[in-house]
Amino acid sequence: MENIVSRITMLNVLLGLFLTLSGFHFPRQVEALGINYGQVGNNLPPPERVLDLLHSLRLTKARIYDTNPQILTAFANSNIELVVTVENQMLPTLTDPNQAFQWVATHIKPYFPATNITGIAVGNEVFTGGDTSLVSYLVPALVNIHNALVRFGLDQFIRVSTPSSLAVLEESFPPSAGRFRVELTRIMPQFLQFLSATRAPFWMNAYPYFAYKSDPNNISLDYVLFNPNTGVVDPYTNLHYDNMLYAQVDAIIFAMAKMGYGGVEVGVSETGWPSRGDPNENGATLENAAVYNGNLLRRQVRREGTPLRPQTGLEVYMFALFNEDMKPGPTSERNYGLLEPDGTMAYNIGLYVDSRTNEVKP
Repeated sequence: MENIVSRITMLNVLLGLFLTLSGFHFPRQVEALGINYGQVGNNLPPPERVLDLLHSLRLTKARIYDTNPQILTAFANSNIELVVTVENQMLPTLTDPNQAFQWVATHIKPYFPATNITGIAVGNEVFTGGDTSLVSYLVPALVNIHNALVRFGLDQFIRVSTPSSLAVLEESFPPSAGRFRVELTRIMPQFLQFLSATRAPFWMNAYPYFAYKSDPNNISLDYVLFNPNTGVVDPYTNLHYDNMLYAQVDAIIFAMAKMGYGGVEVGVSETGWPSRGDPNENGATLENAAVYNGNLLRRQVRREGTPLRPQTGLEVYMFALFNEDMKPGPTSERNYGLLEPDGTMAYNIGLYVDSRTNEVKP
């Protein structure tokens, strides 16, 4: 009897969360698919050429992993919305408000508004990175960077957050079971409070490829590739999921709601699929990469939301623009790009090259 009561109580809690979370919390919707512009290669084109490629691809949003002044200068007076990054090693320094002010004065103020900087990623995957000492510096650094933007009158134009991997979750399936790892119980509410107060998004790096790679016998390839499939149903909310990415996003939303922050926006700061891999990297093929990113592109064009937030378009940044030959790790790490370093397509995701102009077009 006690188990039945506990189950009914849990169902009531989840129903309440569902009704709260499915509302119109954030009217802002995705206008175009964004792209991550990494630079870990010795044969990449100059930023001016990259800007031309982005225009050819009809992309209007990009994210870089630093504040490279050549890129910030090259992207001036373009239509590209740019997210820049504070490197992880800078976090201890930015716990000093004066240092954070100086960072914004040096890396942001001289370029804005000519360069349309719309976001600052403070660190990358700090919560689950190898250097656990950085976690305690993260929220102070976020607060100080935001306060510096306020002092310059830029906070209404530039949002501040930090991208996190899905590994911040203890449980991610079904989505309604989403909850953060125990070791993040103290820091996560502070972080979510900051996001809520500044109306900034929870950025997540989500790769269904990793789930398939680790368990190809039990995870449907069609489900992770956005192909037609029977999907899965969350038994507590009865929401139907036809792809893993949306399930992962909703798991984050449920985890935040359980800490009292169900209204925080979620954006996908990275997702992608490698076109090549080592023999033990299941699913890393040219065909799968083209299908995953092509299907993702089509959903972004339709401005789809997740089953939990169907009316709110999901902002997504695809990883990555180029294959980067100097990235360490397995072969897949060097083969996430839509483009080769010479600007030719690694594969087609529903775009074609105009033979007269050599431009990539939809």
